[in-house]
This record gives sequence, C-alpha cells and structure tokens, in this order.
Amino acid sequence: MNEHRPVLTEDRTQDAVVIVPGIMGSELYDTVTQRTVWGLSGVSWLIRAWTRPQGLEPLRLTPEERSGEVGRIKAVRLMRHSSWTPYLQGLEPYTELAETVRQCVAHPAAVLEFPYDWRLPAAFNGKLLAEAARSHLSAWRAHPAHDEARRNRVDERPARLVFVAHSMGGLVTRAALDPGHDGELAADTRAVLTLGTPFHGAVKATAILNTGRGAPVPLPHRQLQSVAAGMPGLHDLLPHYACLIDGDTVRTLAPEDVAALGGDAELARAAAESHRRLTGVALPGHRAVAGTQQTTLQSLALRDGVAELHCHGVRQHSSGDFIRDARGRLRFFDVKGDGTVYKESAAVGPAVTPLPLQHGAVASDRVALKAVAEMLRDDQHLGPPQGAPGCGLEVPDLVEARAPWPVVLSGVDSLSGVRCTVAPANAPDTAGVGAQQLRLGWGDGRVRATATLPAPGLYRVAVRTLDGHTVTQLVLAEGLDGARD
Repeated sequence: MNEHRPVLTEDRTQDAVVIVPGIMGSELYDTVTQRTVWGLSGVSWLIRAWTRPQGLEPLRLTPEERSGEVGRIKAVRLMRHSSWTPYLQGLEPYTELAETVRQCVAHPAAVLEFPYDWRLPAAFNGKLLAEAARSHLSAWRAHPAHDEARRNRVDERPARLVFVAHSMGGLVTRAALDPGHDGELAADTRAVLTLGTPFHGAVKATAILNTGRGAPVPLPHRQLQSVAAGMPGLHDLLPHYACLIDGDTVRTLAPEDVAALGGDAELARAAAESHRRLTGVALPGHRAVAGTQQTTLQSLALRDGVAELHCHGVRQHSSGDFIRDARGRLRFFDVKGDGTVYKESAAVGPAVTPLPLQHGAVASDRVALKAVAEMLRDDQHLGPPQGAPGCGLEVPDLVEARAPWPVVLSGVDSLSGVRCTVAPANAPDTAGVGAQQLRLGWGDGRVRATATLPAPGLYRVAVRTLDGHTVTQLVLAEGLDGARD
C-alpha cells in the first residue's frame, strides 16, 4: 500500500525585509585614505584603535562634513565581528540576525542590509533609507521568486516592507517613514520591529559627552568623548524626557546644558527639533523588544559642568505632575533597562517584548531572534512573546589583563542553577572548552564573582540562569601598559 505523503511548503513571507543596524553597527571605509576606519576583524585592531592617541581620528567629522559635504566616509556593510566601545561596551555582530531573516523570506533577494554612516544625523540617514527601501521593494516585486511566494500565502497580496532595526536603527527607520520623504512608504510597510531603540534617548549619551570632567579617565573613554562631541549621530541619542534634576524639579536638557556637559549646543538643538518633528511619525505594525533587568542610567544632575549620573528617574501622574511623597519631595524609581537604554525609552508601542538582555546583545539573543521570525512569518500579530526574569549583569567595560575585576549579578534569589563563564569573544561556545567558570558567592545582598583575564583581548561574560535565559556582555582587556593617565 502506497503511503500518502503530504507536500510540505516552508512558511516563508513574501515581504521585503530591511535590516537597519545601530550606532557603530556599520563598517565604515575612508574613500580618501582607502582604509577601513571602523569594523575590521581581530582584537588587535580594536586595542590599537582605542589605546593609541589618534586611533579614532578618522571618525572625527571634518568642517566640510559638518556643513553637509559628506561622502568621505562610506558605509560598506553591517558589522560582522564582535566589537567594543566605552560606555556602550559590547557590540555583537549582526550575522545571526541576518541569517534568521533569510530563513524567513522566500528568496535572499528579499533582504536588504542597510549600512549607514552612524556619525551623521538620523534624519539624514532616514532619507537615504527611504530611497533604498523604495528601490528594494520595487526590485523584489519584480523578482520571479516574488510571485511564487505570493501563491503560497493565504491572501496572495503583493510584498510589503518589514523593517528590523536595532538601537539607533529604529530612529533612522522612523525618520525614513516621515511622509516628507516618500508619502507612500508607510502604506507599503507591514511592520517595524525595533530592538532596544532609544525612542526617548539615553542618559548614557550624556555620560559619553561629559567624560573627563572632574576625574581622570582611560584614553579610550577620552577618545570617544573627543570624536562624539562633534558627532550629530551621538547627539540624536541624547535624552528628550525630563531627566535633568534641577533643585526640586526635573526638566529636559536644553542646548546650553548639553554644551555645559561637553557637547555641541547647535547639534543638540538640531537633534531636539528633529525629535519633536518625528515623534508623531507612526510606525506601522510596530513591535518593540526592550531590554530589562540591567542597571541603566536614567537621570542626572549637572554641577559646574560635571554630571552626577543616577540609575533612577522620576515618574509622572496622568495629570503630568511628578510623583512626590507626603512632604512634597520627588520620588525616584529604578525601572532598569538594557544597560544603555532604560526600559521606558525602548518600550514604545502597542506590543512590547521585555527580555533581560544587555543592549549590544538584543539583536542576537535567541528569544529576540524568535520574535523576529514570528513577526516575519505572521501577517497578524499574535501578541508579544512572554519575557522571563533572567538576571542583571554588571561588569566593567575596560579592564587590565592579569588584574582581578568584579562581576555582579542582580535579580538572583539563589545560586542554584546559575552558571557564569568568561571566554574569548571569538570562542564558538562561551560555556564550552576554553571558558573559565567563575566562582559565585554572596556579597552585600547580590551575587558576585572575581575574574582575571590572561591576556589583552575581547572577552564575553555569559550568565545562564535557572529559567533558561543567557545574559552576556563584552569586556575589553588592555595590557598593563594600556592607555591610562
């Protein structure tokens, strides 16, 4: 008897997908010197770039670039290697995200990876993205595989656009959907998925601009501040919510506050105006992944040009008044976030997936990638997948090789089932061969460990909790002759 075997067809979307990376997530090439200035592979490049006094000088905007004459720097492709930067810490490559997207589309031609010069304003890059997305959709609709894909879908509709954006990429996507660029682009967009996008900004951007005010800092941090002070893209990440503690009230940052911090008042003013204009731009089918459980800067006070940074912020009643105690004093709340973007800045929209992740790993975590696949394959939202508690992970961003440094876990009630390891960032499995398992113990009500790295390089700390979540963070180890004052 012949068995009847059904013909199985893979569940793949007919839509065109655009992947938009975050700040420092695109490889940059200098067309004048004909050299890659950001995004080379290998830890030695990272250490040279950050610990040599002029290591980041090619990233500094020239006066011509500030006036709009761009083109010297070309964005080549999405980052393919693990990277690192002060304050923002670990930046994971987009390889797994791109592979997840390719597994969900009908043909590789349906995927567009959109690298951009992240030094420039999000609004400028948004215009370029709008043009690229329109061309991509037109080309995909004309591709032979498009009609075949339509026949396998329930509604057989033509392809629409789906944007998958990490961090600053969400701001660039919002700018692309500004009707002033392409009045039909929003109508041709089925969904937007943002991963850790700071829609209301991030206080950590003020920390970058304020580096070196009041205390000596390592050379990598000084280098980042120096180039970021004139970088429009970094000013686009400044907080736009009430975060500046001013006496008995809290207010938004003014351009003169940004200048006092060490930034550029003109760039801050332009960023604020762009934010106000784009806040009303709707994101069709928006679904947000927001990192949680991580200690995250949320407010600051400014005294004589030095920022006092706080991992807590105020909240407001529905009337708009700040929540205060019985004596009229401001109440502060710690809502945490992903270590860079606090939760309420990223958790924007009708469907939010909270995940206990660090910012650089939001676009590579297996649960986040599952959310990407579900959104691509389903024409209708089934609701956000449930996040899990996980834990918070705190590590220094820069350490010295062969010197001990602390690892701190928060949100952990028991050591049972918790495993913490550190391994070279290029290791295929952080919990496998070559990984150093750290000994965990209690201290001051939190779980702590001490790590020592054998040599300079880029390392990944990974914590796996009993609920099955893995939280990771990258750490750069410099030599004992590293760049410190």
